[in-house]
Amino acid sequence: MDIISLAIQFVKDFVGGIGIIGIFLLMTLESMCLPIPSEIVLPFGGWLASEGKLDVFMVGLAGSLGCLTGSVIAYAIGFYGGRPFILRYGKYVFLKQRHIESAECWFKKYGKIAVFGSRLLPVIRTFISLPAGVCRMPFGRFAALSFIGSVPWCFAFAYAGYYMGQNWESLGGLYDIFTAIVIAAVFILCLWYFYFRRRRKCEVDTRKLE
Repeated sequence: MDIISLAIQFVKDFVGGIGIIGIFLLMTLESMCLPIPSEIVLPFGGWLASEGKLDVFMVGLAGSLGCLTGSVIAYAIGFYGGRPFILRYGKYVFLKQRHIESAECWFKKYGKIAVFGSRLLPVIRTFISLPAGVCRMPFGRFAALSFIGSVPWCFAFAYAGYYMGQNWESLGGLYDIFTAIVIAAVFILCLWYFYFRRRRKCEVDTRKLE
């Protein structure tokens, strides 16, 4: 049995045993930078909802709240432990230096919008909380953007599992397409954001010259 099959079986047993609470806990662990595949957790929860065992809206909400909880914990680790602590102990939870560096680069490049946009990106979405904490981003803003950014991801996968029913596992084959679409959308959003900010700055400079 390969790793993916083991992950699917683990999620089935865990969520199947305790339901919505299981989804919340697994999504919390994922957002704490642990290798928990939300792309399996949420669609499986959606499938259970299609079987009448869970409520699909609650699956999406539990996933979003789990993301927020785990992100806050990861933020606190970055805030109080700093980068040296993360680099020293991250390896014990399979957190590699390249993951941290990618998240830091994304955060430093895009700032506040990174916290929102990264929640829609595979891999980076899990680790962005650490540099946000290290850089001491205002907590209220971080929490709000983290939750708002997690909602589309969680509800999209939950409802995808719900409508695909027993075929929910086939979402894995569509994952690369979904990832490409999301990355393109975030890239366009970033371009729009910086164009708007630059245009606004030019308008302010023009007024000053007048």
